[in-house]
This record gives sequence, C-alpha cells and structure tokens, in this order.
Amino acid sequence: MAEKSEVKLDRAQVKKAVQALQAFLKTKAAASDSLFSEETQPISLLFTLWKIPKKKQCIQIPLPHGHQSDTEEVCLFTKDEPRMTSDQTQRFYKKLLQEKGVKNISEIIPYRVLKTEYKPYEAKRRLLGNFSIFLADARVRRLLPSHLGKHFYERKRAPLSVNLQSNHLARDIQNIIQGTTLTVTNKGCCCMARVAQSDMTADEVTENIEAAVQAIVAKLEMVGVIQLRV
Repeated sequence: MAEKSEVKLDRAQVKKAVQALQAFLKTKAAASDSLFSEETQPISLLFTLWKIPKKKQCIQIPLPHGHQSDTEEVCLFTKDEPRMTSDQTQRFYKKLLQEKGVKNISEIIPYRVLKTEYKPYEAKRRLLGNFSIFLADARVRRLLPSHLGKHFYERKRAPLSVNLQSNHLARDIQNIIQGTTLTVTNKGCCCMARVAQSDMTADEVTENIEAAVQAIVAKLEMVGVIQLRV
C-alpha cells in the first residue's frame, strides 16, 4: 500500500485568504451598530469528503497557537476510585491535578456523581451550559454517552479523552484544550473544525490552518474540498 502523502498547501495563498477574511470581518464590524460588533469571531475549516464515511470518529487536532480563552470553563469527568466516596474521589483528583501542575480545570465530576446527580434532563442541560469544554478520563469515556444524553453530542460537545495517568498530564491537557477536534459522522459528507479566532495574527491563523489540514488528511483519505468559514 502506498504511503499517505502530505498535502502541500500554498502558504502565501492561505495567508492571503486569511487576510481577506479578517479585512472583511473588520469592515463588517465597523458598519454594524451592534454592541457586540467588536467581539472576536471563530474561524473554521469546512471539509467536504468525497463520500460519506462508514463510521463515526472524533479527530483531535493539536494546534501551534491556542484559540481558546484562558477564562474558558473546563469540566473533567473521572472514574470512581475504589473504596472512596464521591467527595473523596473529587479531592483525590484535585490533588493529583495540583501535583501535576494542571490549573485549568474548573470542576471535577466522578462517574458516580454524573450517573446520580445529573440524571434529570434539566440537570444535563445546566451542565452543558455551565462549561465550554468537557474532558473525560480515558478509562470511563466510553461509558458517558448514555448518561450525558444525545444533546451533548448533537451540540458537538462530546468530552475529549485524556489519560490521567500520563507523566506529562499538564502538557497533554493544555494541548487538548488549546487544540481542536473534528467530528466526522456517517450521516453526511461535510464536517467542520474551529481552528482560530479572528483577532489572532494572519500568520498564527495560517499556521493553525496548516497544522489542522495535515492532521486531518493523515486520518481521512477522502478529503475533497477545504473551505475557510466564520
């Protein structure tokens, strides 16, 4: 089987497209009377595939320049520790994160707490609204869909897997949070990944686009068209 070849992007053309998009957004903001016209906007890549994939997958994409705000609220789902109560499990993982230098987790929810306290629909809805990013202990991630509900996945907020036993936990979590994901379904041939913010420099956006494209084509052989979107 032939090796997968790297996609050759024309960096100058990509940067030119980014600059044109940023100029358009500035012009649009200047002409708007909205109180929110100065807010930054996400920049995404839309991938059109040659055919509908046979199976779903979620591709994690590391980016050279983080596009998430430092104030994003992050929730971590963990496994239940043997012979520990839920409170003890929360304290156990809070201490672990502190020892590993992880400072960007807002809330720790053990699996048992998710099953019991977040069973009602309204509780799930509040949970979804309270956090920007969800992470899950790799050991329990496959158990979460039935307890989170389909709205989590329809809103493309599925928890991202993290190995809490990693020797480089702080680095791994930072890479996940500041990276992005591409959710590929078996129901259509288009999928989109957020790769930057409009207030980043053109060079930063360009480098993020290049990194995302290379990461995705390494996982998907059927990419046909790539478009820049806001």
